[in-house]
Amino acid sequence: MSDSLQRGAWLRGAGNTRFGRLAGSTPLTLMAQAADAALAEAELSRAEIDGVLCGYATTLPHLMLADRFCEYASLQPAYAHGMAAGGATGGAMAMLARELVRAGRCRHVLVVAGENRLSGQSRDQSVQTLAQVGEPQIEVPNGASVPAYYALLASRYLMETGLPRDALADFAVLMRKHAGAHPDAHLREPLTAAAACAAKPVATPLLLSDCCPISDGAVALVVSAEPGPGRPVRIAGAGQAHRHQHLCAIDSVMTTGAGEAATRALGEAGIGVDGLDYLAIYDSFTITLLMLLEEIGVAPRGGAPARLLAGDFDVDGALPLNTHGGLLAFGHSGVAGGLMHLAEATRQLAGRAGDRQIGPRRRALFHADGGVLSSHVSLVLEAL
Repeated sequence: MSDSLQRGAWLRGAGNTRFGRLAGSTPLTLMAQAADAALAEAELSRAEIDGVLCGYATTLPHLMLADRFCEYASLQPAYAHGMAAGGATGGAMAMLARELVRAGRCRHVLVVAGENRLSGQSRDQSVQTLAQVGEPQIEVPNGASVPAYYALLASRYLMETGLPRDALADFAVLMRKHAGAHPDAHLREPLTAAAACAAKPVATPLLLSDCCPISDGAVALVVSAEPGPGRPVRIAGAGQAHRHQHLCAIDSVMTTGAGEAATRALGEAGIGVDGLDYLAIYDSFTITLLMLLEEIGVAPRGGAPARLLAGDFDVDGALPLNTHGGLLAFGHSGVAGGLMHLAEATRQLAGRAGDRQIGPRRRALFHADGGVLSSHVSLVLEAL
């Protein structure tokens, strides 16, 4: 085996801002704040960062955002790269950072994303931006946007599995419960199943409680060739899958590519789903979370709600799920929303979650998707 493949890639530090409405913030100020926190936790100086991967920002569509951020944050890396893969961007950046470190190209890579998506753009601008996820000649002219696309997925999925619509509500309730323990979360107020089921419709069968909030916020991680202080956490496996871009190109809602990406990551790590004890799964909508859990193999088809009701996804369950509250409650600030799942998993495995620390965990699966379950990235994290 070559030296480059023997090198490890360690999640050395994580940082985030508060999520919600952050008046006066910009993508650059938010990303700089998160980066400062990640560097402090990693015990690294700016001069030691030789790689920067920066997620896109809809409120600052700069052609060279990575360079713009480096200039703003007083960073002078040997490698810088702006990336875009929808909601999977955070995972894709971490995967690339791992490869850069393992190849010896970089030693300390800063992965960062953030934007003022709530305070920095109007509702119409947000709708227009999200509508472009659709196929331009068939879907977009008919007025659909992201919630409508996921509502169509939900309708088909619920029909094929026989699950009732109200099965989605329990996932919203769980994420709100987890967010209530995190001081930086956007939505911390308790949510009951009755209230979730009584929420106003957004796109049938999805209700407002099934949809993540739009937030301001930023997240940063340091992927390093050295484990750094505390309990080391490494990226033990990684995988991607890309089967379609648009909803109209999906062959089956049961096989979107999530299972392939997870299989590749788990295979590289040398474990199966039964070897996991923490889950960090993308949850732009409740249906997203349910579908991903089942396609990955955490539960049989139609079986994710039963595992939730059994307590398996609670903080003290067999597979704690998104203990920060996920996109559904912690908040969705573009790329940073998905990257926060990875930051939380890192902290929990490393024992750095403070008052929210759950019992010792060793292996986590992170999975994110972009578009309409279009781009998939899975990462296996392992604490040593």
